Amino acid sequence: MDGGEAGSGPPGPAERSHRSSVSSVGARAADVLVYLMDDTAVPLVVENVVSITAQDLHRAIREALQLPDIAVEAFALWLISPLLEVQLKPKHQPYKVCRQWPDLLLRFTDAPEDDMAMDEPSLQFRRNVFFPKRKELQVNNEDVLRLLYEEAKFNVLEVRYPCDVEDCEKLGALVCRLELGPYRQGQQTACAVKEKLDSFLPAHLCKRPHSLFTAFRSRGPRLVPGEQGLLNAYQEVKEEEGGSEAELLTRHYRAYLLKCHELPYYGCAFFCGEVDKPAQGFLHRGGRKAVTVAINLEGVHVIDTKEKHVLLGLRFQELSWDYTCSGDDEPILWLEFDGESEGMPINKLLKVYSKQAELMSGLIEYCIELSLAKEPALAQETKVSPSAGPGPQPPTTSQRHKLRRQSSVVCSRIQHLATIDYVDDGKEIKRVKPKRTTSFFSRQLSLGPATYGVVQPTDSLEQG
Repeated sequence: MDGGEAGSGPPGPAERSHRSSVSSVGARAADVLVYLMDDTAVPLVVENVVSITAQDLHRAIREALQLPDIAVEAFALWLISPLLEVQLKPKHQPYKVCRQWPDLLLRFTDAPEDDMAMDEPSLQFRRNVFFPKRKELQVNNEDVLRLLYEEAKFNVLEVRYPCDVEDCEKLGALVCRLELGPYRQGQQTACAVKEKLDSFLPAHLCKRPHSLFTAFRSRGPRLVPGEQGLLNAYQEVKEEEGGSEAELLTRHYRAYLLKCHELPYYGCAFFCGEVDKPAQGFLHRGGRKAVTVAINLEGVHVIDTKEKHVLLGLRFQELSWDYTCSGDDEPILWLEFDGESEGMPINKLLKVYSKQAELMSGLIEYCIELSLAKEPALAQETKVSPSAGPGPQPPTTSQRHKLRRQSSVVCSRIQHLATIDYVDDGKEIKRVKPKRTTSFFSRQLSLGPATYGVVQPTDSLEQG
């Protein structure tokens, strides 16, 4: 597997069921099931299933769903299971990759042998990691927008896309509109929302609070967190006059996707790993915490798997990276970025322990190659004077408010990370707490000047 593939392993759509995509294999033909993000299956009768490519299957599924040409770029075929997710290249042969699945699990997961023996992948038709958001904005086809909407909705409900409560309510309100129709005043609408609440909001906003205090409160029906906000947001969904019902649905699909575009990890591939916790307590015990690493065309986000908030978010212009794995050592993805210690600018280095570190490093490199090869306008934008600042223009005031709320789940929480900190004083690299050093990694986005101070390596450095 190389850098053009995207793979991941955290819990996701594959957990819905253990399912096989090939129901029967004959001498010439086979019935192949390709799953959509709403868990429906599209059956295909395929000749020579052993040698058919992902590109051929992609064409067959587009014809079966009668999708326009934009679907060639917008979607890809994935092989998914509860243990691993891999986006296939057009040249890949899904049947052969399935036969190699045990080897892929052994190479890229830490799953127990019994789980690996029972694991079986299925084919899924979903968003291509390398499909730019700017092109998605140009999509007008209802069927394509619906497929993109279903995937975004799933990722929001499963908290693969962590959202602030107010954003969850607004997104959930659009789902209410699409599934229940326009808002109607009265108890009937409130009951309809309550009955399907977990279809509109993530699970943690659907749980009623349990405490001794609430037990003595009124015995009348209590709203769960987010329910009243959802109803209020549902009531505020705008209904434009004119147009058919299909056109109205298309507008709401687009509105949902536009809201998701505000999330920096929209359209990511997801990987699982661990990072060091900061040392705490008298004995300075640290340990590790589970994280999800989300990578898209714009950058890398490290998300706390348990708390469902961002620990670190970096654009490619803001980081250097490397991947190391030698002998029996644990594979590591290294992320280097700017930081500060007691008012002094320093370099910070984060270690992400993961058997998928090789996949992550390859995907980062491939995303940057795409930026160089296919986005000349982006490359030109980054070549600006230092006074103007590197990279794309900053977001508008309204976007900044949405994405930079105090305590927003999308804001980095570097204080929750244990990093290797160091600084170059022009003569030597001086170590900052903790007292460790590491070499500087030269792999970085080359679209223009990096936005952090380059640390020069010395022969005396040891890897941390």
